[in-house]
Parts: sequence; structure tokens; C-alpha cells
Amino acid sequence: MHGDEQPIEVRLGALLRERHLTMATAESCTGGSIAGLMTSVPGSSDYFLGGVVSYCNLVKQQVLGVAERDLREHGAVSRPVVEQMVRGAMRVIGADCAVATSGVAGPGGGTPAKPVGTVWIAAACGVRLISQCCHFGARSRKENIQASIQAALALLEDLLCEEPMEKQ
Repeated sequence: MHGDEQPIEVRLGALLRERHLTMATAESCTGGSIAGLMTSVPGSSDYFLGGVVSYCNLVKQQVLGVAERDLREHGAVSRPVVEQMVRGAMRVIGADCAVATSGVAGPGGGTPAKPVGTVWIAAACGVRLISQCCHFGARSRKENIQASIQAALALLEDLLCEEPMEKQ
């Protein structure tokens, strides 16, 4: 935790509320768990607008606007796809900020190039976007999902803490 021992969903909610920003999610491997965690905080309707669970590629394309070519060339678990997912969530839901996840939670589905525990996450707010590939290892599915949730929210928290942002 970042110093003050509050859970990340509480800290992030306070940052969003303080800056008058709204948030959305685009989730694949986390299956809506980030949205569930964010909305577990009382008063989260002040800043959390909604999310898209895009578990299959067709939803990534048709709802979030991910390019079929990028899915074909890079796969769902990739930087181009997760960055399009986060932008798509902001656009479709009308939020100021968003997080996106796409990965291999396990226990199956891994490949030598993308083993179980490989997760791409992205966070965006306004024009700023950051993404990173996490390698959580061959833990249990539940542990990989929990690690993905925490990493995605921490990425957005870090983005918001880089410099104060106000809604345009």
C-alpha cells in the first residue's frame, strides 16, 4: 500500500473525487473484478461510471473499437490491444480516466511467448496513457486476477499522482 494503509480502491476513489474526474474499466482477464472492487466503496457513484467486460475478441472489436488486425497480429494479450481497450472504455462510457486488463490468468491458456500470469494493463486519463506488461508467474487463477486488479489500479493511481489533473 502507498503509505497510509488505506486500500487502493479507497485511495484512488478519493483522488478521483478530489480532482472531479470519472473512471471506467475495460476488463478481459479480470472479468469485471476491478469494477466490482471500485464500486464496493461507499459513494463510488460520484466517480465510477461503468465498465465493459470484453472477455472475447469480438466484444473487444465491436464495443471497444480494438482493431481486428492488432488482435490477429499481436494477440489479445498485447500492448496495442490493451491501449485500444483503455481508450475505448473512455470513449464508450464517457469517462475521464480508465484502466484495462488483458492477460492469461491460468491455469491453462499460456504459451511459451505468453505464459500463465502474463497480463498487459493500461491506464489513461485525458490524453495521457501508460501501459505495462506484468509477469505474475504460474500462481493460481485467483491470485493472478487479484494481482492484475492491484497492478491496474496502482497504474492509474501513479498516473494521477504524476501531476494534479482537473477535468477539462
